[in-house]
Amino acid sequence: MVESGIAAVALLVGRVLFGGLLAVQGLNHFTGTEEMAGYAQAKGLPAPRFSVLASGGLLVAGGLALVVGVLPGVAAGAIALFLVVSGVAMHDFWAVPEDQQQDEMVQFMKNIELAGAALVFLAVSTLEWGYALGVGL
Repeated sequence: MVESGIAAVALLVGRVLFGGLLAVQGLNHFTGTEEMAGYAQAKGLPAPRFSVLASGGLLVAGGLALVVGVLPGVAAGAIALFLVVSGVAMHDFWAVPEDQQQDEMVQFMKNIELAGAALVFLAVSTLEWGYALGVGL
C-alpha cells in the first residue's frame, strides 16, 4: 500500500509530473494537428490526422487518469503500449538518413524510457494510492 507518508507524496509527485506532462503533450496533438499529421504521413502512418488526434486523446485521458488515480492500470498499460509502438513507428533512427539519426534516436529513447516509467505505474496500479480517487477495476 502507498496510502500515506513520504511514499504516498512521492507517488503523487511522480503521477503529477509523469501524467501531467503526458496530458500536455496530448494537448499539443490538438493544437499542432496539421504539423504532426504531416510528419505522421511522411512516416507512412495510415490515417495520419486521425492517428494524431486519437493519440492525443489517449495521452490526455491516460495522463489525467494517472494524476487522479482513476483506472491507473488501464491508463499505464495503454500509455506504455502507445509509447513503444510510436517509438518504433515514428522514430525509426535506424532507417533515416544519417543527418536525421541523432534526433530520431533521442526521440526513440525518450519514448522507450517513458514506456518504462508507465510500466512502473502499471506494476503498482493494484496498490491503494494515497491522494487518489482510487477508482480501479
